[in-house]
Amino acid sequence: MKIALIQLDIAFGNPEVNYAAAERKIREAAAGNPDCILLPELWTTGYDLTRLDDIADDGGSTTAALISGLAREYSVNIVAGSVAVRGDAGITNTMLVFDRTGAPAGEYSKLHLFKLMDEHHYLQPGSAKGLFELDGTLCAGLICYDIRFPEWVRVHTAAGAGVLFVSAEWPLPRLSHWRALLISRAIENQCYVVACNRAGADPANTFGGHSMIIDPWGEIVCEAAGDEDILYGELNLAMVQDVRRQIPVFADRRPELYR
Repeated sequence: MKIALIQLDIAFGNPEVNYAAAERKIREAAAGNPDCILLPELWTTGYDLTRLDDIADDGGSTTAALISGLAREYSVNIVAGSVAVRGDAGITNTMLVFDRTGAPAGEYSKLHLFKLMDEHHYLQPGSAKGLFELDGTLCAGLICYDIRFPEWVRVHTAAGAGVLFVSAEWPLPRLSHWRALLISRAIENQCYVVACNRAGADPANTFGGHSMIIDPWGEIVCEAAGDEDILYGELNLAMVQDVRRQIPVFADRRPELYR
């Protein structure tokens, strides 16, 4: 599976500019003939949380129309990062996934809201797992702060997920945590971690970039620097089961004692 990660700078609170930029970047990434394209967190709005009532995507319809059409046009799976979606119960930070035909393949709303950036004041937490299937491979979606909760990640890999897609707006001062946590999640879950962070800055934060792909041994397959970029990497999906056979962590778990 060939992946393209779009490490995008995001125009603060300007969905129109961001939709146009994302479309350009997706078309550019698709020229490299990937099997899947991944976008960062809240790429339509950035962290302009105080204006989400005005700029959130109503039902995710604008995002779905754009991404579904591009997925179908290029016959590529798109894990469309996450966007602020306005629903009946409020606004969620929601990852939308589309398969090669443009059909919805999955949806996940961020479970763990990050209070240090005031998410809990403006967003509603999700309550469902992030599992979805791409080209016959069971995958899972995570959003930024979720990677600090290994028990939540394990729910997905214990169900069989072999690839974790992570979308983030991870700040530069904690870049060392970003790298260490992603590598740890790959090693302990014996899976691929495909993680796309944003580039650039907003009025309150500078973000770290360093999108990366990590294999089930914890080795970095590829890693971007801090600027806008399109990063390509290959997943050898057979490695997941090979590593799990060599060190049978999942067979040796004793979850009945973990409570």
